[in-house]
Amino acid sequence: MRLNRTRTVILILLVAASLFVVYSAFAGSDHDPGSSGDPLVSQSYVDQYVQWEVAELERGQVLTGRAGTEIIVRRGQTVVIDPVGNGIPDLTAGADIFAGSRVPNNHLLLVPRDDGRAIGAQSAVVVMYRGGASVR
Repeated sequence: MRLNRTRTVILILLVAASLFVVYSAFAGSDHDPGSSGDPLVSQSYVDQYVQWEVAELERGQVLTGRAGTEIIVRRGQTVVIDPVGNGIPDLTAGADIFAGSRVPNNHLLLVPRDDGRAIGAQSAVVVMYRGGASVR
């Protein structure tokens, strides 16, 4: 008889714990996920890291990326500027592009570090980038 009472108590505790977990999962927020009341990410994160910026460079201008900057040359001719000698990874081709080499249009480049790696315009250029970059 004592064994049945113990099983009953354990069963009641398990049911109560399960109900608590289910209630916590569904009643934790009054807002819909992804709404302004419960955003998945902040607006500043989206503005800085997700949205692509467009830059139009004139011949001789340089776009220098910060660590993590993604760059796509859409039109024109550019070359890699690399003061450290490691190149800029071309994720589309799966290879590094080294200083002085031409950047293929519509290839995704990734600047790995904040060390001055850049692309230089050899003609009028249209570039898309996201992350941090400066044009000089």
